[in-house]
Amino acid sequence: MLHRKIINDPVYGFITIDDDLIFKIISHPYYQRLRRIHQMAMAALVYPGAVHTRLHHSLGAYHLMYNAINELKGKGFDITKEEEQGAKAAILLHDIGHGPYSHALENTLIEGVTHEEISLLLMKNMNDQMNGQLQIAIDIFTDKHPKKFLHQLVSGQLDVDRMDYLMRDSFFTGVNEGVIAYDRILKMLTVHNGELMIEEKGIYSIEKFLVSRRLMYWQVYLHKTVLCAEKMMVNIIKRVKAIKAESPSATLNIFLSDDYKQHGIEKFLTEFCNLDDYDFLNAIKHWMHHPDKILSFLCKGLINRNLLKIKYFSRPVPAELLNKKKAEVCQKLNISEEEASYLTFTGETENKTYNTLDEHIHILFKDGTVKDISKVDNALINQSLFGTVKKIYICYVR
Repeated sequence: MLHRKIINDPVYGFITIDDDLIFKIISHPYYQRLRRIHQMAMAALVYPGAVHTRLHHSLGAYHLMYNAINELKGKGFDITKEEEQGAKAAILLHDIGHGPYSHALENTLIEGVTHEEISLLLMKNMNDQMNGQLQIAIDIFTDKHPKKFLHQLVSGQLDVDRMDYLMRDSFFTGVNEGVIAYDRILKMLTVHNGELMIEEKGIYSIEKFLVSRRLMYWQVYLHKTVLCAEKMMVNIIKRVKAIKAESPSATLNIFLSDDYKQHGIEKFLTEFCNLDDYDFLNAIKHWMHHPDKILSFLCKGLINRNLLKIKYFSRPVPAELLNKKKAEVCQKLNISEEEASYLTFTGETENKTYNTLDEHIHILFKDGTVKDISKVDNALINQSLFGTVKKIYICYVR
């Protein structure tokens, strides 16, 4: 029986589900867990509307993949029914391995394991449950499928993942700088020598896409208040592990201890999929009343939005400033210098507009020539925008 469903999405309107396998994926508990993982971690502390979830983003990326595949097929490129299904499944599942609060706690709650690695483990587990129906999706996700452009649609400089999160995050935050001409970009997609490219007429839409991404990083993703809140979350986890505090969630306690390290994350996939933002939020509320001053201070600060003060610098933070702020908090809270390092610290964050070392966005001209977006005539994305922009910050008690 063919399942046909429509989902009303606030960004794109109606999203169509017209494939039995896709319906099975969306109905799976591993996937439904994404309803309980926020897309933008602590950004709602700055942009109150930014409460959308990984499930919202996943469905949006699926919709863009659906349209991209139709465009490429309409231009005569050979994409079989199985490959189309695999590409749609791959983009639906590309973020399934995210833990609580997505990127904010990555490599902190579960050390040494990326969300992409966990996504692949979960996809393989689901593939076993579905009698091998996800194998093409896994091959596309891992770039082992012979048609490279399908992987590039899932993960690349111009993938549908990035297109959706720019559009969606812009919509939910109200930051218009993130709005891109996604529909025109999809219309301009083409394939040349097996690689995904953009037709010449799409140059300006691609330049706008790259500039929008740069602006969204500084204005939203790396907004100093968002960054500060996320660093406080990281320090909560570090402090909990240091003093061996327990949470009310038995599942969360597994990942706060060394159990998963001793046996490998593969042994705890079921427990991982029972873990979401609500476990961690409940734990923070519980730790507000912990006798440890540092843990209690950080947790109360997050819950009540009484955050640390943060300042950006273009150069290393002066040592005398850091020492001064540490001395002040030591005296204020009657804590040691080691304990003060959880509340007064420096760090570095960075933003790239276009990473040519990773992968290129190629423009296919009418005469058959191919140029990198940075090499076209009067290129907006030129050498001045290649580099990594870094900012150094200090966080301290107000």
